[in-house]
Amino acid sequence: MMIEIEKLNRVLLEFYEKEVTVTGLAQAVSYSLKAGGKRIRPILFLEILNGFGIQLSEGHYKVAAAIEWIHTGSLIHDDLPAMDNDDYRRGKLTNHKIYGEALAILAGDSLFLDPYYLLATAGLSAEVTVALVRELSAASGSLGMVAGQVIDMNSEGKQISLKELQELHHLKTGRMLTFPLVAAGIIAGSDTGLLRQIGEKLGLAFQIRDDILDATASFQEIGKTPGKDLLEEKATYVSLLGLEAAKTELDKNLFEVKSLLLAVKNFEAKAVLEIVEQLEL
Repeated sequence: MMIEIEKLNRVLLEFYEKEVTVTGLAQAVSYSLKAGGKRIRPILFLEILNGFGIQLSEGHYKVAAAIEWIHTGSLIHDDLPAMDNDDYRRGKLTNHKIYGEALAILAGDSLFLDPYYLLATAGLSAEVTVALVRELSAASGSLGMVAGQVIDMNSEGKQISLKELQELHHLKTGRMLTFPLVAAGIIAGSDTGLLRQIGEKLGLAFQIRDDILDATASFQEIGKTPGKDLLEEKATYVSLLGLEAAKTELDKNLFEVKSLLLAVKNFEAKAVLEIVEQLEL
């Protein structure tokens, strides 16, 4: 079954455009949700369900939207003056530049909390819903993305080891890229252990790629200010290993992801492999 991007975009916005009555809040959230992006996390989730032969339902699109909501909320907060202090995201002014810091913070808060309402109203079984809530909380909160962001801030201007950098990336980026695979496995009743392993390698590859692009790409290519990692003395694969070695690590991780995807039982991997190949540089 083909993924309906228009349907995904409708589910992403519908709650804020129809149910949220505080106009300023709805506008601020919708601004960032409409700012673009590849939607790689929700599309990955839906394509994995497709690969398992699952007929996509409205509830599955709600789970996909919940993933993108949290990711978008993290971008709003990342761009704040107290964090990465960036003026542009996806080629547009960042949320706080349009709506002010206070409302941007609250918009991010909404996008962190509302996903659990979305999961609870997705019409999935109680057992599946509880498992998804547990996984999403672990991926996004103090056991995952938030913890990684704290480590990232604490590492600025310091020399850290490659092992420490891998743990930073595993938490900050990897956990939220692992969730789509594990969530799809939960719904499909598949081996979540192997899917988690694939997600962790994919998450590391995604962050290595981001490190490389920050050092090499233009504003037009990445839609945000390039060279910020160097300017803020952040630890990256490029700063620790050099550009060519970072590219080698990216290729190695993407190769392992593709190999493991082919080992998943009762799974048609073609569409997901195409997503992975898009990450190659």
